Amino acid sequence: METGVIISLGIYFALMLGIGVYAWRKSTSDIDGYMLGGRSLGPAVTALAAGASDMSGWLMMGLPGALYATGFSAGWIAVGLIAGAWLNWIIVAPRLRTRTVEVGDALTIPDYLGKRWANGDNLRLVSSTVIILFFTIYTASGMVAGGKLFESAFGQAYAPGLFITAAVVVLYTVFGGFLAVSLTDFVQGCIMFVAMILVPVIALSEIGGIGPAADAIRMADPARLDWFAGASVLSVVSALAWGLGYFGQPHIIVRFMAIRDVKEMPIARNICMVWMTVALIGAIGVGMSGFAYAAIKGIPIADKETVFIILAKLLFHPLITGFLYAAILAAIMSTIAAQLLVTSASLTEDYYRRFLRRDASQRELVTAGRLSVMLVAVIALVLAWDPNSSVLSLVANAWAGFGAAFGPVIILSLTWERMTRNGAMAGMIVGAAVVIAWIQLGWSEQLYEIVPGFVAAWIAIVGVSLLERK
Repeated sequence: METGVIISLGIYFALMLGIGVYAWRKSTSDIDGYMLGGRSLGPAVTALAAGASDMSGWLMMGLPGALYATGFSAGWIAVGLIAGAWLNWIIVAPRLRTRTVEVGDALTIPDYLGKRWANGDNLRLVSSTVIILFFTIYTASGMVAGGKLFESAFGQAYAPGLFITAAVVVLYTVFGGFLAVSLTDFVQGCIMFVAMILVPVIALSEIGGIGPAADAIRMADPARLDWFAGASVLSVVSALAWGLGYFGQPHIIVRFMAIRDVKEMPIARNICMVWMTVALIGAIGVGMSGFAYAAIKGIPIADKETVFIILAKLLFHPLITGFLYAAILAAIMSTIAAQLLVTSASLTEDYYRRFLRRDASQRELVTAGRLSVMLVAVIALVLAWDPNSSVLSLVANAWAGFGAAFGPVIILSLTWERMTRNGAMAGMIVGAAVVIAWIQLGWSEQLYEIVPGFVAAWIAIVGVSLLERK
């Protein structure tokens, strides 16, 4: 490995661990501080924490790989994500921040749902189970991306990459809790923002600009420049439907609960949407400019999800290459950390405290949270052991599971007062079950599983709630 790359990555790792130590000293004395940072985040940190925890390794590996493989028709995913994220900030963010305080200072999504209705322990238990199930898969996808990075960029074996990625994330998450995760997300979001502009711009400049790049793509496969090439109505709907997932992603919407003042939500929304739009356009640019660069230079790329890594290695000085590798690690680690913490919060607050140790001290709860982080990380490592796993497909499955199980429940719990506890329960169970069944039946190739899952959950919530009211 180049010395410059090692220096850049060393600085990055030291910075992440330093933030973890700072947060450990500042906000981990009680469970509220460890799990939600004392609801003290400013708008900029809230915005980039929400964005960076959302845009995992798939932003720099999965999505560019899909663009490289199929062309602009895969870009509909980005369009759906931008629309879904904006609606999430408008509909969910301010209401959730206010309502979680009103119901009794809820610290997690299951905690909020359990307190939203009387006798909500069963609802809390089911929602916690869904979080633990799908987040373990989601966390595994991030570790797969970390393993692929070390394998492709550094020529190392896949397994050590898994362990290094997991070890750094677990360390700063265990020590610093929610504040460490949010502050590292802010720094990582800044790194990702620069990287997603830098790589496609330099790649295009190396081959003469947009015109020659378009000509190279047109000569190799003109259909790649057509947004509708090979796309059916169902495939476009499936891509756009990724936006539905935002309403039900616990690791994203929990950031809304932590902002210090709901009046600062519009500022956070604007910062996040600008960041996200630039990042997604950059991901499209990486995939398309990478295809053009490879076609002109005659460079074979076997694993399409490594196009960002290959461009970073070929186009830049080792110090800059190390920075760009750190950007990939930032995308991976920000999401893994958020997911580990949310899963840990569910295990601690919604299982351990609720069912095992109701009178546990604050110190005991923080310790339980830290042990939960390590437990989930170990299980995710086992699931990520297969190096042939696709980052985008793993993310797609988990994203759909959360979107369908929680999306309709969260929206309706905040906007429809006639919703009942059993309606919420039915929506979660039906949404998760339909997603799992759709995947197992092999129908995801025709229509993304989040669509039937989201619709079925919405119908179940409304139907059961209305029947109960009668």
